[in-house]
Amino acid sequence: MYRRLRHTQRRLFSLRHWRIRLVFWLGALLLGALAAGFALAATYTDKSFHRLVDTAPFLALLLPPAGLIAVAWITRRYFPEAGGSGIPQAIAALSIKHEQQRSRILSLRVAAGKILLTVLGLSCGASIGREGPTVHVGAAIMSSLGRLARFPPQTLARGLILAGGAGGIAAAFNTPLAGILFAVEEMSRSFEERSNGTILVTVLLAGVTAIAILGNYSYFGSTNAALAFGSDWLAVPACGVVGGLLGGTFSAILIYGTRRIAPFAKRRPLVLAALCGLGISLLGLLSGGLTYGTGYHEASGVVTGTDNLPATYAFLKMLATIVSYLSGIPGGIFAPSLATGAALGADLAPWFSSTPAEAIVILGMLAYFTGVVQTPITAFVIIMEMTHNQAMLLPLIATAWIAYSVSKIVCPEAIYRALAKSYLHEPPPPAPPTTEKPPA
Repeated sequence: MYRRLRHTQRRLFSLRHWRIRLVFWLGALLLGALAAGFALAATYTDKSFHRLVDTAPFLALLLPPAGLIAVAWITRRYFPEAGGSGIPQAIAALSIKHEQQRSRILSLRVAAGKILLTVLGLSCGASIGREGPTVHVGAAIMSSLGRLARFPPQTLARGLILAGGAGGIAAAFNTPLAGILFAVEEMSRSFEERSNGTILVTVLLAGVTAIAILGNYSYFGSTNAALAFGSDWLAVPACGVVGGLLGGTFSAILIYGTRRIAPFAKRRPLVLAALCGLGISLLGLLSGGLTYGTGYHEASGVVTGTDNLPATYAFLKMLATIVSYLSGIPGGIFAPSLATGAALGADLAPWFSSTPAEAIVILGMLAYFTGVVQTPITAFVIIMEMTHNQAMLLPLIATAWIAYSVSKIVCPEAIYRALAKSYLHEPPPPAPPTTEKPPA
Protein backbone atom coordinates (compact mmCIF):
# COMPACT_ATOMS: atom_id res chain seq x y z
CA MET A 1 0.00 0.00 0.00
CA TYR A 2 2.82 2.38 0.96
CA ARG A 3 4.70 1.57 -2.25
CA ARG A 4 1.62 2.28 -4.35
CA LEU A 5 1.12 5.61 -2.58
CA ARG A 6 4.74 6.62 -3.16
CA HIS A 7 4.44 5.65 -6.83
CA THR A 8 1.31 7.79 -7.20
CA GLN A 9 3.02 10.74 -5.52
CA ARG A 10 6.04 10.45 -7.82
CA ARG A 11 3.76 10.45 -10.88
CA LEU A 12 1.80 13.43 -9.53
CA PHE A 13 4.83 15.66 -8.91
CA SER A 14 7.14 14.36 -11.67
CA LEU A 15 8.20 17.08 -14.13
CA ARG A 16 8.39 14.47 -16.88
CA HIS A 17 4.81 13.37 -16.33
CA TRP A 18 3.60 16.97 -16.25
CA ARG A 19 5.40 17.62 -19.53
CA ILE A 20 3.62 14.62 -21.04
CA ARG A 21 0.26 15.84 -19.71
CA LEU A 22 0.84 19.34 -21.06
CA VAL A 23 1.71 18.09 -24.55
CA PHE A 24 -1.28 15.74 -24.47
CA TRP A 25 -3.71 18.50 -23.44
CA LEU A 26 -2.35 20.91 -26.01
CA GLY A 27 -2.73 18.21 -28.67
CA ALA A 28 -6.38 17.69 -27.77
CA LEU A 29 -7.04 21.45 -27.89
CA LEU A 30 -5.27 21.69 -31.24
CA LEU A 31 -7.38 18.81 -32.56
CA GLY A 32 -10.59 20.57 -31.54
CA ALA A 33 -9.51 23.82 -33.19
CA LEU A 34 -8.46 22.08 -36.41
CA ALA A 35 -11.68 20.05 -36.54
CA ALA A 36 -13.72 23.25 -36.21
CA GLY A 37 -11.68 25.03 -38.86
CA PHE A 38 -11.95 21.99 -41.11
CA ALA A 39 -15.74 22.02 -40.71
CA LEU A 40 -15.98 25.71 -41.59
CA ALA A 41 -13.71 25.32 -44.65
CA ALA A 42 -15.59 22.24 -45.88
CA THR A 43 -18.98 23.94 -45.50
CA TYR A 44 -17.79 27.07 -47.30
CA THR A 45 -16.27 25.20 -50.27
CA ASP A 46 -19.27 22.88 -50.56
CA LYS A 47 -21.66 25.85 -50.76
CA SER A 48 -19.34 27.72 -53.11
CA PHE A 49 -19.32 24.85 -55.60
CA HIS A 50 -23.12 24.64 -55.61
CA ARG A 51 -23.42 28.41 -56.13
CA LEU A 52 -20.86 28.27 -58.93
CA VAL A 53 -22.58 25.52 -60.93
CA ASP A 54 -25.97 27.18 -60.36
CA THR A 55 -24.57 30.35 -61.92
CA ALA A 56 -22.66 28.60 -64.76
CA PRO A 57 -24.10 25.08 -65.27
CA PHE A 58 -21.56 24.18 -67.99
CA LEU A 59 -18.85 24.17 -65.27
CA ALA A 60 -20.46 21.04 -63.83
CA LEU A 61 -18.93 19.09 -66.73
CA LEU A 62 -15.49 20.67 -66.40
CA LEU A 63 -14.75 21.16 -62.71
CA PRO A 64 -15.09 17.60 -61.33
CA PRO A 65 -12.78 15.91 -63.90
CA ALA A 66 -10.21 18.73 -63.86
CA GLY A 67 -10.40 19.10 -60.08
CA LEU A 68 -10.04 15.39 -59.38
CA ILE A 69 -7.01 15.19 -61.70
CA ALA A 70 -5.37 18.02 -59.75
CA VAL A 71 -6.21 16.53 -56.34
CA ALA A 72 -5.06 13.06 -57.42
CA TRP A 73 -1.76 14.45 -58.73
CA ILE A 74 -1.06 16.41 -55.53
CA THR A 75 -1.97 13.38 -53.44
CA ARG A 76 0.31 11.00 -55.35
CA ARG A 77 3.15 13.52 -55.56
CA TYR A 78 3.21 15.01 -52.07
CA PHE A 79 0.80 13.14 -49.73
CA PRO A 80 0.62 9.47 -50.82
CA GLU A 81 -0.58 8.30 -47.39
CA ALA A 82 -3.47 10.81 -47.26
CA GLY A 83 -5.77 9.10 -49.76
CA GLY A 84 -9.20 7.72 -48.95
CA SER A 85 -11.18 8.04 -45.75
CA GLY A 86 -8.37 8.05 -43.19
CA ILE A 87 -10.09 5.71 -40.75
CA PRO A 88 -8.40 2.63 -42.32
CA GLN A 89 -5.01 4.31 -41.81
CA ALA A 90 -5.77 4.99 -38.15
CA ILE A 91 -6.94 1.40 -37.61
CA ALA A 92 -3.89 -0.01 -39.38
CA ALA A 93 -1.57 2.14 -37.27
CA LEU A 94 -2.82 0.38 -34.14
CA SER A 95 -1.35 -2.89 -35.44
CA ILE A 96 1.84 -1.62 -37.06
CA LYS A 97 4.90 -2.38 -34.95
CA HIS A 98 7.56 -0.48 -36.90
CA GLU A 99 7.67 3.13 -35.75
CA GLN A 100 8.97 4.38 -39.10
CA GLN A 101 6.03 2.91 -41.02
CA ARG A 102 3.51 4.15 -38.46
CA SER A 103 4.95 7.67 -38.63
CA ARG A 104 4.52 7.69 -42.41
CA ILE A 105 0.79 7.08 -42.00
CA LEU A 106 0.30 9.32 -38.96
CA SER A 107 2.35 12.49 -39.33
CA LEU A 108 1.62 16.21 -39.10
CA ARG A 109 2.45 16.50 -42.80
CA VAL A 110 -0.17 13.88 -43.68
CA ALA A 111 -2.70 15.63 -41.40
CA ALA A 112 -2.16 18.95 -43.18
CA GLY A 113 -2.44 17.30 -46.59
CA LYS A 114 -5.62 15.48 -45.52
CA ILE A 115 -7.38 18.72 -44.62
CA LEU A 116 -6.19 20.61 -47.68
CA LEU A 117 -6.99 17.89 -50.21
CA THR A 118 -10.41 17.04 -48.74
CA VAL A 119 -11.39 20.70 -48.99
CA LEU A 120 -10.09 20.78 -52.58
CA GLY A 121 -12.10 17.65 -53.37
CA LEU A 122 -15.26 19.31 -52.09
CA SER A 123 -14.48 22.42 -54.13
CA CYS A 124 -14.80 20.35 -57.31
CA GLY A 125 -18.02 18.55 -56.36
CA ALA A 126 -16.77 15.18 -55.09
CA SER A 127 -19.28 13.25 -52.97
CA ILE A 128 -17.07 13.00 -49.88
CA GLY A 129 -17.20 13.96 -46.21
CA ARG A 130 -14.79 15.45 -43.70
CA GLU A 131 -15.60 13.23 -40.71
CA GLY A 132 -13.42 10.22 -41.62
CA PRO A 133 -10.51 12.53 -42.53
CA THR A 134 -10.93 14.26 -39.15
CA VAL A 135 -10.33 10.88 -37.47
CA HIS A 136 -7.10 10.53 -39.48
CA VAL A 137 -6.08 14.08 -38.56
CA GLY A 138 -6.81 13.46 -34.88
CA ALA A 139 -4.83 10.23 -34.76
CA ALA A 140 -1.94 11.86 -36.65
CA ILE A 141 -1.80 14.88 -34.32
CA MET A 142 -1.87 12.86 -31.11
CA SER A 143 0.58 10.28 -32.41
CA SER A 144 3.03 12.92 -33.70
CA LEU A 145 2.96 14.91 -30.47
CA GLY A 146 3.48 11.67 -28.56
CA ARG A 147 6.65 11.04 -30.53
CA LEU A 148 7.87 14.60 -29.95
CA ALA A 149 7.23 14.33 -26.20
CA ARG A 150 8.71 10.81 -26.08
CA PHE A 151 5.63 9.20 -24.59
CA PRO A 152 6.03 5.58 -23.49
CA PRO A 153 5.80 3.32 -26.58
CA GLN A 154 2.76 1.38 -25.36
CA THR A 155 0.86 4.63 -24.77
CA LEU A 156 1.84 5.95 -28.18
CA ALA A 157 0.85 2.80 -30.03
CA ARG A 158 -2.63 2.46 -28.56
CA GLY A 159 -3.92 5.19 -26.28
CA LEU A 160 -2.98 8.26 -28.28
CA ILE A 161 -4.17 6.88 -31.62
CA LEU A 162 -7.48 5.77 -30.12
CA ALA A 163 -7.87 9.09 -28.33
CA GLY A 164 -7.15 11.05 -31.50
CA GLY A 165 -9.74 9.07 -33.46
CA ALA A 166 -12.35 9.48 -30.73
CA GLY A 167 -11.66 13.20 -30.45
CA GLY A 168 -11.95 13.52 -34.22
CA ILE A 169 -15.44 12.00 -34.30
CA ALA A 170 -16.57 13.98 -31.26
CA ALA A 171 -15.35 17.30 -32.65
CA ALA A 172 -16.55 16.64 -36.21
CA PHE A 173 -20.16 15.77 -35.28
CA ASN A 174 -20.42 17.36 -31.81
CA THR A 175 -21.16 13.84 -30.55
CA PRO A 176 -18.83 13.10 -27.60
CA LEU A 177 -20.43 9.80 -26.58
CA ALA A 178 -20.32 8.48 -30.14
CA GLY A 179 -16.64 9.45 -30.33
CA ILE A 180 -15.83 7.30 -27.32
CA LEU A 181 -17.87 4.37 -28.61
CA PHE A 182 -16.28 4.67 -32.06
CA ALA A 183 -12.82 4.27 -30.56
CA VAL A 184 -13.91 1.17 -28.64
CA GLU A 185 -16.21 -0.50 -31.17
CA GLU A 186 -14.58 0.31 -34.52
CA MET A 187 -10.94 1.20 -33.96
CA SER A 188 -9.95 -0.99 -31.02
CA ARG A 189 -12.71 -3.64 -31.12
CA SER A 190 -12.17 -4.04 -27.37
CA PHE A 191 -12.31 -2.05 -24.14
CA GLU A 192 -8.89 -1.05 -22.87
CA GLU A 193 -8.88 0.20 -19.28
CA ARG A 194 -5.40 1.64 -19.74
CA SER A 195 -6.61 3.98 -22.50
CA ASN A 196 -9.97 5.08 -21.13
CA GLY A 197 -8.67 8.18 -19.32
CA THR A 198 -6.72 9.29 -22.39
CA ILE A 199 -9.78 8.91 -24.62
CA LEU A 200 -12.11 10.73 -22.21
CA VAL A 201 -9.82 13.72 -21.74
CA THR A 202 -9.17 14.03 -25.49
CA VAL A 203 -12.89 13.91 -26.30
CA LEU A 204 -13.60 16.48 -23.58
CA LEU A 205 -10.92 18.99 -24.60
CA ALA A 206 -11.37 18.57 -28.36
CA GLY A 207 -15.16 18.75 -28.04
CA VAL A 208 -15.14 21.84 -25.82
CA THR A 209 -12.71 23.61 -28.18
CA ALA A 210 -14.88 22.84 -31.22
CA ILE A 211 -17.99 24.05 -29.38
CA ALA A 212 -16.21 27.27 -28.38
CA ILE A 213 -15.55 27.97 -32.07
CA LEU A 214 -18.70 26.60 -33.74
CA GLY A 215 -21.22 26.85 -30.89
CA ASN A 216 -23.13 24.04 -29.19
CA TYR A 217 -24.96 22.92 -32.30
CA SER A 218 -26.85 19.77 -33.25
CA TYR A 219 -25.55 18.30 -36.51
CA PHE A 220 -29.01 17.76 -38.04
CA GLY A 221 -30.95 20.09 -35.78
CA SER A 222 -33.61 18.78 -33.42
CA THR A 223 -36.62 16.66 -34.19
CA ASN A 224 -39.37 15.33 -31.93
CA ALA A 225 -40.36 12.51 -34.27
CA ALA A 226 -41.29 9.29 -32.49
CA LEU A 227 -42.88 5.90 -33.12
CA ALA A 228 -46.00 4.91 -31.24
CA PHE A 229 -45.85 1.35 -29.99
CA GLY A 230 -47.82 -0.87 -32.29
CA SER A 231 -48.24 -0.58 -36.05
CA ASP A 232 -45.66 2.22 -36.29
CA TRP A 233 -42.99 -0.33 -35.39
CA LEU A 234 -43.55 -2.13 -38.69
CA ALA A 235 -41.21 0.48 -40.16
CA VAL A 236 -38.35 -0.83 -38.01
CA PRO A 237 -37.78 -4.19 -39.76
CA ALA A 238 -38.52 -2.65 -43.16
CA CYS A 239 -35.89 0.07 -42.74
CA GLY A 240 -33.46 -2.35 -41.08
CA VAL A 241 -33.60 -4.91 -43.89
CA VAL A 242 -33.55 -2.45 -46.81
CA GLY A 243 -30.94 -0.18 -45.25
CA GLY A 244 -28.72 -3.06 -44.16
CA LEU A 245 -28.96 -4.65 -47.61
CA LEU A 246 -28.05 -1.46 -49.50
CA GLY A 247 -25.41 -0.39 -46.98
CA GLY A 248 -23.75 -3.81 -47.10
CA THR A 249 -23.86 -3.74 -50.90
CA PHE A 250 -22.20 -0.32 -50.90
CA SER A 251 -19.40 -1.58 -48.64
CA ALA A 252 -18.91 -4.75 -50.67
CA ILE A 253 -18.62 -2.70 -53.88
CA LEU A 254 -16.06 -0.38 -52.31
CA ILE A 255 -13.96 -3.22 -50.91
CA TYR A 256 -14.05 -5.27 -54.12
CA GLY A 257 -13.70 -2.23 -56.38
CA THR A 258 -10.73 -0.83 -54.45
CA ARG A 259 -8.87 -4.12 -54.72
CA ARG A 260 -9.70 -4.72 -58.37
CA ILE A 261 -8.87 -1.21 -59.47
CA ALA A 262 -5.61 -0.95 -57.48
CA PRO A 263 -3.27 -2.05 -60.35
CA PHE A 264 -4.85 0.42 -62.78
CA ALA A 265 -4.83 3.16 -60.14
CA LYS A 266 -1.11 2.60 -59.63
CA ARG A 267 -0.32 2.76 -63.36
CA ARG A 268 -2.76 5.46 -64.46
CA PRO A 269 -3.89 7.47 -61.40
CA LEU A 270 -4.73 10.62 -63.36
CA VAL A 271 -6.73 8.73 -65.97
CA LEU A 272 -8.72 7.08 -63.19
CA ALA A 273 -9.30 10.46 -61.53
CA ALA A 274 -10.53 11.94 -64.82
CA LEU A 275 -12.94 9.05 -65.41
CA CYS A 276 -14.28 9.28 -61.86
CA GLY A 277 -14.62 13.07 -62.19
CA LEU A 278 -16.64 12.59 -65.36
CA GLY A 279 -18.86 10.12 -63.51
CA ILE A 280 -19.41 12.68 -60.73
CA SER A 281 -20.38 15.28 -63.36
CA LEU A 282 -22.89 12.97 -65.07
CA LEU A 283 -24.47 11.84 -61.79
CA GLY A 284 -24.71 15.47 -60.70
CA LEU A 285 -26.51 16.41 -63.91
CA LEU A 286 -28.90 13.47 -63.56
CA SER A 287 -29.77 14.52 -60.01
CA GLY A 288 -30.14 18.21 -60.78
CA GLY A 289 -26.93 19.00 -58.88
CA LEU A 290 -28.03 17.29 -55.65
CA THR A 291 -25.33 14.59 -55.50
CA TYR A 292 -22.41 17.02 -55.36
CA GLY A 293 -20.60 17.50 -52.05
CA THR A 294 -21.25 16.08 -48.61
CA GLY A 295 -25.05 15.80 -48.87
CA TYR A 296 -25.45 17.47 -45.48
CA HIS A 297 -28.06 20.03 -46.58
CA GLU A 298 -30.13 17.42 -48.42
CA ALA A 299 -30.09 15.10 -45.40
CA SER A 300 -30.85 17.91 -42.96
CA GLY A 301 -33.83 19.00 -45.03
CA VAL A 302 -35.53 15.59 -45.02
CA VAL A 303 -34.63 14.86 -41.36
CA THR A 304 -36.34 18.05 -40.18
CA GLY A 305 -39.19 17.74 -42.70
CA THR A 306 -38.42 21.02 -44.44
CA ASP A 307 -37.39 19.61 -47.82
CA ASN A 308 -38.17 16.80 -50.25
CA LEU A 309 -35.81 14.78 -52.44
CA PRO A 310 -36.48 12.93 -55.70
CA ALA A 311 -36.98 9.18 -55.37
CA THR A 312 -33.77 8.51 -57.30
CA TYR A 313 -31.55 10.58 -55.02
CA ALA A 314 -30.54 7.74 -52.66
CA PHE A 315 -29.36 5.54 -55.54
CA LEU A 316 -27.55 8.37 -57.36
CA LYS A 317 -25.87 9.60 -54.16
CA MET A 318 -24.64 6.10 -53.41
CA LEU A 319 -23.13 5.84 -56.90
CA ALA A 320 -21.54 9.29 -56.63
CA THR A 321 -19.91 8.32 -53.33
CA ILE A 322 -18.57 5.07 -54.80
CA VAL A 323 -17.10 6.88 -57.80
CA SER A 324 -15.58 9.58 -55.59
CA TYR A 325 -13.94 7.07 -53.27
CA LEU A 326 -12.55 4.89 -56.06
CA SER A 327 -10.79 7.94 -57.51
CA GLY A 328 -8.31 7.67 -54.65
CA ILE A 329 -8.59 11.28 -53.47
CA PRO A 330 -8.81 12.05 -49.74
CA GLY A 331 -12.36 12.10 -48.43
CA GLY A 332 -14.69 10.16 -46.16
CA ILE A 333 -17.98 8.34 -46.57
CA PHE A 334 -19.72 9.28 -43.30
CA ALA A 335 -21.69 12.35 -44.43
CA PRO A 336 -22.59 11.00 -47.91
CA SER A 337 -23.79 7.75 -46.30
CA LEU A 338 -25.99 9.67 -43.87
CA ALA A 339 -27.47 11.61 -46.80
CA THR A 340 -28.10 8.40 -48.74
CA GLY A 341 -29.75 6.79 -45.74
CA ALA A 342 -31.96 9.79 -45.05
CA ALA A 343 -33.15 9.75 -48.67
CA LEU A 344 -33.77 6.01 -48.41
CA GLY A 345 -35.96 6.59 -45.36
CA ALA A 346 -37.86 9.28 -47.27
CA ASP A 347 -38.44 6.80 -50.10
CA LEU A 348 -39.84 4.24 -47.62
CA ALA A 349 -42.03 6.72 -45.73
CA PRO A 350 -45.01 6.62 -48.18
CA TRP A 351 -45.36 2.88 -47.49
CA PHE A 352 -46.22 3.73 -43.87
CA SER A 353 -48.67 6.59 -44.26
CA SER A 354 -49.80 6.56 -40.61
CA THR A 355 -46.22 6.77 -39.27
CA PRO A 356 -44.42 10.13 -38.94
CA ALA A 357 -42.25 10.56 -42.04
CA GLU A 358 -39.40 12.20 -40.09
CA ALA A 359 -39.16 9.11 -37.84
CA ILE A 360 -38.82 6.80 -40.85
CA VAL A 361 -36.19 9.12 -42.34
CA ILE A 362 -34.14 8.77 -39.15
CA LEU A 363 -34.56 4.98 -39.18
CA GLY A 364 -33.51 4.80 -42.85
CA MET A 365 -30.47 6.96 -42.18
CA LEU A 366 -29.43 4.75 -39.26
CA ALA A 367 -30.07 1.50 -41.12
CA TYR A 368 -28.03 2.44 -44.18
CA PHE A 369 -25.22 3.93 -42.09
CA THR A 370 -25.10 0.81 -39.92
CA GLY A 371 -25.05 -1.36 -43.03
CA VAL A 372 -22.06 0.58 -44.33
CA VAL A 373 -19.85 0.80 -41.23
CA GLN A 374 -21.16 -2.28 -39.34
CA THR A 375 -20.77 -0.64 -35.92
CA PRO A 376 -24.37 -0.72 -34.63
CA ILE A 377 -23.76 0.76 -31.18
CA THR A 378 -21.80 3.73 -32.49
CA ALA A 379 -24.34 4.17 -35.29
CA PHE A 380 -27.48 4.49 -33.16
CA VAL A 381 -25.71 6.68 -30.59
CA ILE A 382 -24.35 9.03 -33.23
CA ILE A 383 -27.78 9.37 -34.90
CA MET A 384 -29.44 9.98 -31.53
CA GLU A 385 -26.89 12.66 -30.63
CA MET A 386 -27.06 14.31 -34.06
CA THR A 387 -30.85 14.67 -33.89
CA HIS A 388 -31.24 15.24 -30.12
CA ASN A 389 -34.00 12.65 -30.12
CA GLN A 390 -33.97 10.18 -27.22
CA ALA A 391 -37.59 9.23 -27.83
CA MET A 392 -36.38 7.09 -30.75
CA LEU A 393 -33.81 5.17 -28.70
CA LEU A 394 -35.49 1.73 -28.69
CA PRO A 395 -36.51 1.81 -32.39
CA LEU A 396 -32.97 2.93 -33.22
CA ILE A 397 -31.44 0.03 -31.30
CA ALA A 398 -33.74 -2.48 -32.99
CA THR A 399 -33.13 -1.03 -36.46
CA ALA A 400 -29.35 -0.99 -35.94
CA TRP A 401 -29.34 -4.65 -34.90
CA ILE A 402 -31.41 -5.73 -37.92
CA ALA A 403 -29.36 -3.65 -40.37
CA TYR A 404 -26.10 -4.98 -38.95
CA SER A 405 -27.27 -8.60 -39.22
CA VAL A 406 -28.42 -8.15 -42.83
CA SER A 407 -25.27 -6.25 -43.82
CA LYS A 408 -23.01 -9.02 -42.50
CA ILE A 409 -24.71 -11.46 -44.85
CA VAL A 410 -24.03 -9.25 -47.86
CA CYS A 411 -20.58 -8.05 -46.78
CA PRO A 412 -18.98 -10.32 -44.15
CA GLU A 413 -15.92 -8.07 -43.88
CA ALA A 414 -16.29 -4.69 -42.15
CA ILE A 415 -15.31 -1.97 -44.60
CA TYR A 416 -12.73 -0.08 -42.55
CA ARG A 417 -11.05 -3.28 -41.37
CA ALA A 418 -10.89 -4.53 -44.94
CA LEU A 419 -9.47 -1.29 -46.31
CA ALA A 420 -6.92 -1.11 -43.48
CA LYS A 421 -5.21 -4.27 -44.73
CA SER A 422 -3.52 -2.39 -47.57
CA TYR A 423 -1.54 -0.40 -44.97
CA LEU A 424 -0.38 -3.42 -42.96
CA HIS A 425 2.44 -4.61 -45.22
CA GLU A 426 5.33 -3.86 -42.93
CA PRO A 427 8.90 -3.67 -44.22
CA PRO A 428 11.13 -6.64 -43.44
CA PRO A 429 13.44 -6.18 -40.44
CA PRO A 430 16.99 -5.10 -41.29
CA ALA A 431 19.46 -7.92 -41.85
CA PRO A 432 21.86 -8.49 -38.93
CA PRO A 433 25.42 -7.31 -39.53
CA THR A 434 27.71 -10.06 -40.78
CA THR A 435 30.85 -10.93 -38.86
CA GLU A 436 32.47 -13.01 -41.57
CA LYS A 437 35.61 -11.67 -43.18
CA PRO A 438 35.67 -11.33 -46.96
CA PRO A 439 37.86 -13.86 -48.77
CA ALA A 440 41.41 -12.71 -49.43
